[in-house]
Parts: sequence; structure tokens; C-alpha cells
Amino acid sequence: MSVTPYKTLETRFARLGAVQDATAMLQWDSATLMPAGGAASRAEQLATLKVVCHEILTDPAMADLIAGAEAQNDLDQWQRANLAEMERLRLHATAVPADLVAALSKACSACEMRWREARPAGDFAAVLPELRHVLELVREVAAAKATRLGRSPYEALLDEYEPGGSTAAIDRLFDNLAAMLPGLIDRGLERQARRPAPLPLPGPFSVEAQRRVGMQLMERLGFDFKHGRLDVSLHPFCGGTPDDVRLTTRYDEADFGRALMGVLHETGHALYERGLPEAWRRQPVGNARGMSIHESQSLLVEMQACRSREFMEFAAPLLRKAFHGVGPAWEAENLYRLNTRVARSLIRVDADEVTYPAHVILRYRLERAMIAGELAPADLPAAWNEAMRSLIGIVPDSDRDGCLQDIHWYDGAWGYFPTYTLGAMTAAQLFDAAKRAEPRLLPGIAHGNFAPLLAWLREHVHQKGSRYSTAEIVTQATGRPLDAKTYERHLEARYVAD
Repeated sequence: MSVTPYKTLETRFARLGAVQDATAMLQWDSATLMPAGGAASRAEQLATLKVVCHEILTDPAMADLIAGAEAQNDLDQWQRANLAEMERLRLHATAVPADLVAALSKACSACEMRWREARPAGDFAAVLPELRHVLELVREVAAAKATRLGRSPYEALLDEYEPGGSTAAIDRLFDNLAAMLPGLIDRGLERQARRPAPLPLPGPFSVEAQRRVGMQLMERLGFDFKHGRLDVSLHPFCGGTPDDVRLTTRYDEADFGRALMGVLHETGHALYERGLPEAWRRQPVGNARGMSIHESQSLLVEMQACRSREFMEFAAPLLRKAFHGVGPAWEAENLYRLNTRVARSLIRVDADEVTYPAHVILRYRLERAMIAGELAPADLPAAWNEAMRSLIGIVPDSDRDGCLQDIHWYDGAWGYFPTYTLGAMTAAQLFDAAKRAEPRLLPGIAHGNFAPLLAWLREHVHQKGSRYSTAEIVTQATGRPLDAKTYERHLEARYVAD
């Protein structure tokens, strides 16, 4: 049997996927275990691997192979979808010269390592030169891709994380949210003020106890420790590969809830990665379908499921035992109220559901302005603080809790932030559909049985990989396109309604 153009492409992309898997593991190691002295060598390793990936995608033969595969009449729907994803990735890669790929990779590695030093000190000036350099290179990439894709520079960056995403659609959703959120925050705070404050939980909470209960809850959610692990990093994340998923969190002995909710959030990401179609490993169609779907899975687990009353009914006895808790503070209702508090908080990853979208809108607007050249990096701290005051009503005392708090820009992830709130909207719509389709879902959560929820997500989201567009996945799963109505109803019901 002759080797067809499509089969040749599958072989090439399997090789590409293997190199990308190795890159992911090196990046995880950089953030968790690598000694500081290895940074320069690791930057070279990552840059080399990224150039290898770039060369595979930009091989001149690739265009002819894709054209030949498109002419084949023996491809099924999954193969056609795989071919379309191959072409999308090729277009992104061929728009950017290899020397720019290498330069950006090295610049991001250097900037990230400087950020790791600057953030604890709240020293934005220390990382500013590296950030300027990263932004210069990112703008070069954005301009090159915009020309090739026929989109705006920001949309060209966005397309890497949210294929087909448009600023016009995001602006409509976010402008409406930005107009609604300050009032919703005020009403949520007013509602809280009318009620007795929840009882605080006395610490300290040992890191080891936090780690054990976090892993116990991960397993109950469906995480398989034969195919992953939990570690510590400065910024929580989920990395690795579908067959070896690496999660991280950060611990605070004064507040176990921050690490625990971070673990649950990252577990949502991990369950999605593990649930991707195994038959399509290391093929583009087998990858996650963009970051709004990915964020929907983490936010569905953390916010929709694990901040519910049902979850707290199940978790309260486990938490009491883990931390030797006694008294009414450890009752399920008190834990629920502690985990659904509204606060004008500074840190996005610790923010409640009501203020969280404001954190995202702020970052989206600032990064668009920087990509457009309308905001200089040196002016970022002041612009950040003003946006915080306007949207959330609080201003950080230090850049540590302001524009230094997230790794994304310093690591080159521009165009990523809007997917968080798009994901929150998607999570609300998916969870609502799952509850309507599966009556056992909420009772199951109350008893620590997450199998009905995971089975529904596997069927309607995870197993679809990139076979369909984001819009198609949402519509097929919920019966309608994504809108903000379910999300807004959820926020009103949980945080404002009496």
C-alpha cells in the first residue's frame, strides 16, 4: 500500500507532538524543580526544541502534502478535522521566521526568571527591560501573523489560544459585564453585610495536611495519580502531557482554602487533558479545543461544582479530619459561606466569582493597548492601578500584588487572558446543561460521587478534542450558542439573591 500525503502528515505531526511533549515537561521542571543555575542552559534547550517544532511546521514540503491530502477522497470526518488543524498550525508557523521564534523563546525564558525574582520584591523596574524586549518581539510576531491570517495583530495572537476568536465579540461581552460588575459587587457586599459573618477557621494548617487532603479530593474528582502528580510552584498551573499531567499549587499555612481551590481548579484542567481522545494522541485534532474550553473545565470544577453547597456537604467531614477541626466553624454551611464570600481582592487567582471577571477584563484591555502601542510598559503599573480602582474599587500597595502577580506577559502569553472569562461563561452554561441532563449529578457531588459529572464532560467536551470548533462544542452540549445569560443568573443566584 502506498503512503498517502495524509499518512505522511500524520507521521510528521506525531513527531512534532513528541517534541512538544518533551518541551512541556522541561517547562514544568523549570517552574518546579530546576535549580536557578540551570536557567541559561534550559533557555537554550527550550529555544532549540521550539525551533525544531517550527522547522517541522515550516518545511516547504508541508504545503504540498496538505494540498495532496485535501485532494484525497478517502478521509473520514476526524481526519478532515485533523487536516484543517494541521493547516491552521502551519499558517501560524510560516508567518514567523525561525530566528524570531528562537529570539522570543530566549527572551521569555530570561524575562520569566527575572520575574521570579522581581515579584516577591515587588520590583517592577527590575523586570521592565526584559518585559520591553518580550513585548517588542511579541508585537513583531503579531504583525507577521496578522498579515498572513488577515486579522488584527491582537486577534492573530488570540487565535493561538482561542481559534477564530474576535475582539468584536469579546468587546460586546466584556463591555456589558464591565458595566454590570461594579453594581453586582456592591450588591453582593451589601447582602453579606446584612448577615452575620461566617466563622473563621483557626490555623495554622500544615502544608503536609493541605497536600494530603488536596490529593484525596483530586482522586475523588477522578484524577489518576498513575498519570500525573502534584507539586509546588510560584504560580499554580497544569502542564505536562495527557498521559503525564503535572499540576502545581502554592501553600499558605494561614489559609488552606487558597491552595485547595487552586488544586481543584488545576484538576479541572487535568481531567480535560486526560480525557482527550486517546486514538488521536500527538495529532492536532486530539489536542484541547482552545483555552476558553480549557478554562471552562477548570472553572466548572472549581467554581460551579466545588463551591456549591453540595460539595461542602461532602468535603466538610474530610476537612475537619484533615485539620483536626472542631466546632461550628467546620460545618458545611459555614464552609460554603467562607468559600462564596465577595471581596474587593487584589489577586486574580484568589478572587471570588463576582470580582474575577473584572480582573480578566482589566488584563484584556491593558494587553490590547500594549500590543497596539497605546500603552508603554513603563506606564503599566499606573494604568493597572487605575483600572483596579475603576472596576473593583481597590488599589494595590505594591506591584507585587498588581502588575507583577501573573506570569503570562513575562512568559510571552499575550492574548490568553480573555479566555478566562469566556471560560467562566462556558462553564456556567455547560454545568447548567449537565444538571438538566443528569438528575444524579448534584446528589452525587453531595456524597463525593463525581462520576456522573465526569462522564457527562467526557462525552460532551473532552472526547471531542479539536474535532469541532469552540462554538460547535458549546452548542452541541448545551443546545444553544454561548451567551452570558446563564453566567449572570448563576452569579445573581449565588451572591445576590436572598
